[in-house]
Amino acid sequence: MDPLSSISDELAEIDGQISDIFRALSNGFQKLEKIKDSNRQSRQLEELTGKMRECRRLIKEFDREVKDLESRNDPNTNRMLSEKKQSMIKELNSYVNLKKQYAANIGTNKIDLFDGPAEEHGEENVLLASKMTNQQLMDNGNQMMNETDQAIERSKKVVQDTVNVGTETAAALKAQTEQMSRIVNELDSIHFSIKKASQLVKEIGRQVATDKCIMALLFLIVVGVIAIIIVKLVNPHNKDIRDIPGLAPPAMTRKLLWNPI
Repeated sequence: MDPLSSISDELAEIDGQISDIFRALSNGFQKLEKIKDSNRQSRQLEELTGKMRECRRLIKEFDREVKDLESRNDPNTNRMLSEKKQSMIKELNSYVNLKKQYAANIGTNKIDLFDGPAEEHGEENVLLASKMTNQQLMDNGNQMMNETDQAIERSKKVVQDTVNVGTETAAALKAQTEQMSRIVNELDSIHFSIKKASQLVKEIGRQVATDKCIMALLFLIVVGVIAIIIVKLVNPHNKDIRDIPGLAPPAMTRKLLWNPI
């Protein structure tokens, strides 16, 4: 059973991940020795550098977890954890130094594990484990972790700025969507009003047509009556034309043959 599991599952998990990376680094450098093409060597070295960055991050997490558990552990356990961390740092620094040697051999200095302000400061951070004391290892590891913290803080700021821009963009899109929805509703209302107006115009048109027909019929009736009256006045003895009620000529007075005295 892993002794770290009895202390903390988190420590055991981090230790397992670091061990996997160390195995991958060992296999990677062995593979690098067999590669002759400089371009392939550069790509392989970049891949190994990424693994070393990840290993450095995990060692920092391991150190944080050790500090959190320091007050609850006994002195022997704390000493064992400290030695474990120093061993990890030594092994990582050995790979870092090996990486620098290969970088010098293939003539490239573009791959830099430590983002220091200048190249000479990066070289100072890479020391052979055999020549470093425990305090130097701790100081070097802390410096690397501080630099990583600063890089993480810069990344967090960029992410936060991106999130803010995304939030503002989402709010603007929401406002535009609501505005478009209102415009669509207004267009629907206008379309409905136009449809109702069209129906009303059609009804008015039908009513006007009906009224015109009635007026034309009345006009024809009036013209016919006037024509009959004129004909009657001109030719009152024409029997083919019937008298219009109320317009018949007055009846002639009948004369009596015998007048009473």
